[in-house]
Amino acid sequence: MRYKSCPDLRCMLKKHAIHLNPASASCAVCASRGESIFCALKHKELQEIDLEKGFNQYERNQKIFQEGNRPLGLYCIYKGRVKVYKSGFNGKEQIIRLAKEGDVLGYQSLISGENYIASAETLTESTVCFIPRNIFFALLHKNEDLLLQVMQLLSHDLKIAENKVATLSQKPVRERVAETLLLLKETYGLDDDQATLSVVLTREDLANITGTATETLIRILSEFRLHHIIELSGKKIKILDMEALLNAAAVND
Repeated sequence: MRYKSCPDLRCMLKKHAIHLNPASASCAVCASRGESIFCALKHKELQEIDLEKGFNQYERNQKIFQEGNRPLGLYCIYKGRVKVYKSGFNGKEQIIRLAKEGDVLGYQSLISGENYIASAETLTESTVCFIPRNIFFALLHKNEDLLLQVMQLLSHDLKIAENKVATLSQKPVRERVAETLLLLKETYGLDDDQATLSVVLTREDLANITGTATETLIRILSEFRLHHIIELSGKKIKILDMEALLNAAAVND
């Protein structure tokens, strides 16, 4: 989801950022802010966040928050890529959301006052900012633009969740695999060659996004490769025939 553009585009860093350039610590100069719900905040409000926020740097595959824990604030991705997932009774993950720079995490549980219904874990080395609950709610109460952005985000995420349920229940797995590759392209973009997905995921993660077994995912990727729809190089996936991939996902139906 893209937000309306701001003249000031940059956001969130501070407390433990002793090795970073101090000029990068202010929300007012954050390159990710223009893609976030905070794009319309005024300079004074950005200063309020700067005074109270913190941030953490995470290695790849490190948890940001855990399903069942109580939310104490809002997370905003300054740099990196994150998956949000639920754990099944058998320990298998179901990835319900992919997030990138500018995206906020944990806002639904924070607003509802409930414990986290899912966990968040980094897919790459990431820097994630943390805004305490009281600061976020104070801004919501006095900034109508921020409130509207949050309402739009809630509506957008609800629509995505509803579409996900429909896809899992109605689409065959081959279409879902193709749809997953298109989702990765839309979310994270392509490398400089304008063909290779600009994200590297394990086959297990791809299967968890698709909602299928890893073995099935691997078989269908191999089928796409044999039909010259994609090219596989380790964990990298290159799209060779976008039209065929769209057809495989039944996007043109």
